[in-house]
Formats: sequence, C-alpha cells, structure tokens
Amino acid sequence: MNALNDLLVFLDGLLGSSWWFPYVLLGVGVFFTIYLKFPQIRYFKHAWLVVTGKYDKKGAEGDTSHFQALSTALSGTVGTGNIGGVALALSIGGPAALFWMWMTAFFGMTTKFVEVTMSHKYRVKVEDGTMAGGPMYYMDRRLNMKWLAVAFAIATVISSFGTGSLPQINNIAVSMESSFGIERIVTGGVLAVALALVILGGIKRIAYVTSRIVPAMSIIYVVGALGVITYNIENLLPSFVSVFADAFTGSAATGGFIGAAFAYAFTKGVNRGLFSNEAGQGSAPIAHAAAKADEPVSEGMVSILEPFIDTIIICTLTGMVILSSGAWHDKFENDFQRSDMSILDGQYLESSEENMNSLYLYLNGEKSEVSKFDGELHIVEGKATAADPDFTIINSRSIAENVTFLLPGEHLYNGKLKVINGALKNDEIIVRGDSLIHSAALTTEAFTKGYFGEYGKYIVTIGLLLFAFSTAIAWSYYGDRAMTYLLGARSVMPYRVIYCAGFAWAAVADTSFIWTLAAVAIVVMTLPNLLGIMLLRKEMKETVNDYWVKFDKEHGENKDK
Repeated sequence: MNALNDLLVFLDGLLGSSWWFPYVLLGVGVFFTIYLKFPQIRYFKHAWLVVTGKYDKKGAEGDTSHFQALSTALSGTVGTGNIGGVALALSIGGPAALFWMWMTAFFGMTTKFVEVTMSHKYRVKVEDGTMAGGPMYYMDRRLNMKWLAVAFAIATVISSFGTGSLPQINNIAVSMESSFGIERIVTGGVLAVALALVILGGIKRIAYVTSRIVPAMSIIYVVGALGVITYNIENLLPSFVSVFADAFTGSAATGGFIGAAFAYAFTKGVNRGLFSNEAGQGSAPIAHAAAKADEPVSEGMVSILEPFIDTIIICTLTGMVILSSGAWHDKFENDFQRSDMSILDGQYLESSEENMNSLYLYLNGEKSEVSKFDGELHIVEGKATAADPDFTIINSRSIAENVTFLLPGEHLYNGKLKVINGALKNDEIIVRGDSLIHSAALTTEAFTKGYFGEYGKYIVTIGLLLFAFSTAIAWSYYGDRAMTYLLGARSVMPYRVIYCAGFAWAAVADTSFIWTLAAVAIVVMTLPNLLGIMLLRKEMKETVNDYWVKFDKEHGENKDK
C-alpha cells in the first residue's frame, strides 16, 4: 500500500499538484466568464426561477425534474469535500487556501454552466428508455472525437471510485469510530448494503432519495456551524482577514502550524475547490442530462447554483468554523497514519525560529538542510530511550509530541524499530501522539468548540453521514452512465456490484491514500472535459443567444436584459 501511495503521490505531483493545473482550471473559468459576459451574475436570479419550475413545459423529455437534477448533482458535490476537503486544504495551505476555493467556485459557476448546457444538448435515450448524457456524448456526437469520449468515460468510471465512493465511506467510517466507537468495518458493511438498495433502483430512485437528503443534511450542518461561529464571534473577522491577507503570500506559522508557501495555498485551495464543487470535472452534466427540459441552456443555468451553494456557502461555513475555533493550528491526540508521518534526523523544536524556518522550507518543497532519519529506535514501554540518536517525528505537517509506540490491543511496545528513509518499517506498530490533524477529524474537533460542546461532533458525524452517503449515491449514477456509453446497459449491474464492494473496502483503508487517489482521479477526468468545452466555445455562445431569442417570443421579456 505504501508503494502504491508513493506512485499516486508521484502522479499527483505531475497532475493536480503541479504548478500548471490550477492555472488551466481557473483559466478556462476566467475565459468563459469574460467570453459569456459574467453569466454567473447575470443569470443567477433566472436560475432560481427555473429551479422552482416557473418555466417548465409539459411533455418535456427526461427522467427527473429540474429540482431533482439539481439535488442529485448537489448530492454528488456536497460531500466530504465540504467537511473533510476544506479541513485538508486549511491544514496544508492555511487560511489562504479558502480564498482560492472561493475563486475556483466563482469562475467554476460559468464552467459548470457551459459543460451542463453542452452535455444536455447532445444527450441520448438509451436502450432501457432512460436518458444518458455527459461530456462523452458531446465529444462523440458533436466533436467526432471518439477517442476523447472513451478516455473521458473510462476516467469517469475510475473517478466514480476515487471521487465518489472511496473518500466518502472512509470519512464516514473514521467519524463514526471517533464519535460512537463503531468499528470502521461495521460502518462500511452496513452502508454498502444501504447503498446497494438505493442504486439498484436506478436514476428515479436515486433522484427521489437525494432530493430528500440534500435539504435535510444542509439544515443540520448549517445550524451546527453557526453554533460554533457565533460562539467564537470575536474571531470571525480576524479569520476572514487572514483568508484575504495571506492569499498571495502564503500563511505564516501559527501554533502547531509550521506555515505554508503561496504555492501550497494556491494549489491545495484550487484542488480542494475542484473536489468540492466539481466545476469542470464533467460529473454534474451527467445528472443534469436526465432533467425534463427541452432547452439545454435552462438546465445549464440551474447548474450555476451548484458551486454557489456548495462552496460559497457550505465550504465557507466549514472554513469559518475551523478558523474561528482555532482548531486548525491546535494539536490533538491521534493515531498517526503512515502516509502523514515522517521521521527526521535531528531534533527540531517549535521554540527555535531557526528550526521552524528549516522545516518550513522542507515541507514546502524548497531547498533545506533537513534530512530523513535512517537507523534504529530503541523503544522501552512504548517510549524512545535516551540512547537513541536525535530524531523528530513529523505528522500532518507538524512536530509530533508525547509519542507512544503501541502493539495492536493497546499494548506498549518494547524492542527495536527499523527506520529507512524516514519511514517506520514495522506496519503493525501503532504510533500515537499529539499533532495537527486534518480532513473530517479536524472538522469534528472544530465543531466541539461552540455552543453544542462535545455534542458538536455528532452534528459533524450525522452531517458527514448524509453528505457522503448521498455523494456515493450520485456518483454511482455517473459511473453507470459511463459504463452504458462504453459497454452498453448490460454492464451497469456488474459495475454497481463492484462499486458497492469498493465502498465497503474503503471504510478501513488509509485516509491519506484515499485522498491522494481522489486527487489523481479528478484530474484525469477534468482535463478531457476542459479541452472539449473549449472546442465548443463558439457553439456555446450561439446556443445561449438562441435561448434568449426563444425566451423573448414565449414570455415577452428577456430576463437577460
């Protein structure tokens, strides 16, 4: 697993975490925002009216209503990215990461408008009588680029696991174990069965379930978040200021947080923004293609609301909870995951400015004198001995304290431990101590620092359960539409079985490994879609103009003017 994680980290370095990917993603959004004259602002009110059904037409082809399509797409985007993803971005990039999540959402509103419109325009009715659409259909039917369509469909199947299934159950299981002491394998098994009961019913059952889960989970989560923010109201303004102040400089060291360079804040903010709202990834168009609508542009306008609700509202609430509570730079006792932990040669202290500067350079990928430890540790009653050479354990990009080495069953370890290139070679050893934390665990701790006290963690657990489970439901549909395109309707049932099995497995998998897989899966799906919509830029503008001409004739006024 460590070797596979290292491979994924390498691929992520070439793709999502590279210097060029955030510029490509934001660049496409900026281009269409200017090219289409800021549709995310001009059409915002009209989008709400479309969702309410004001302009619905009887007899329009499709399987779901506008609201159900929006709910399904939102259930696919509002998930662990809003709870664990924001926390991960802030733990790595500091407050500045939230600013770049906002930018990704604002320009992503236009990107999603374009991809949904074009995908809806070229949707088809498949052999089982349901509608199928998505970027693979406009790539095939309009661009005549079968190879690109196949590549995108394969990437969608991969991403349905990497984005939609595995991270969701992993975060649910971790949260359920933390809050209620339920074994992760039990959570995975029970929810895998529940997932199967929903997705085997197809898009109509999926739409029915998600249209009820999404509003309920949003209310629960918002109430809990406001309980923390209002409790720490004196920190709210400084938190907002830090987001903007650090946006172009990176975040300085604070508490246990060693600091993050601009490149880290920018890259992680854009990546987590993409994971959260999926604008440009090409996933939401698959759900919207099932909507009952004769006008592709009207469905595209509905999709404008997704990044706004998902990132501008829900992710901001999560970010303010974490920042105002101070949890993002506090250390908590936790079990160190191997992919988060590194053992360094020499002793580094937070009280030493020189030490902190060296670690800052090292953790931000810059030239540094810091090196990884090679050798043996001598452990007595779970603790390193004075005879050991100087070493420092880094976990979650912070200096670990009060470290204890344990055997399964909570037994203190005694003996020697081999370390090669900073990695502990004995996989059965549990390493426990105080360090920064990330993902859902960080959000859970932040929610306890409000009016609800320790009960706040249950709000996160319930919210995460609903968020993540609904995301897994929606992504199963994206995957089965991709399988339908690739191999036909008969391939859907085997896919669903494997999807549910993978869902159960991921409950006990390494969290950092899952997030790295998600980061790679997102990019391999996003790049073909961005290329496709750029090639259709002129047709997009013409389609929008035609929509308003028809709208004028039917309703007597142009809502765009």
